[in-house]
Amino acid sequence: MRLDKEAIFKVVKANVLKVLPDLAPDEVKAERSLADLGANSVDRVEVVMYSLEDLELNVPTARLHGLQNLAELVDLLYRHQTPG
Repeated sequence: MRLDKEAIFKVVKANVLKVLPDLAPDEVKAERSLADLGANSVDRVEVVMYSLEDLELNVPTARLHGLQNLAELVDLLYRHQTPG
């Protein structure tokens, strides 16, 4: 089943809060980057990997570089879903 961007954002947000448990949920907004939220490079990888796993997606690593914020990550994950 293909998810909409809002549903994908909920998955990403849940994983941000799993990796960065000291964040308040209302701090995790689409326009913010993981770095803005205090995530180091290992944290950022974990958020992406957990999200890919939860969404059962396979995205080439090169496509993940240069994302500016959570909205761009959500857009990328949305585009990599299989049509259905």
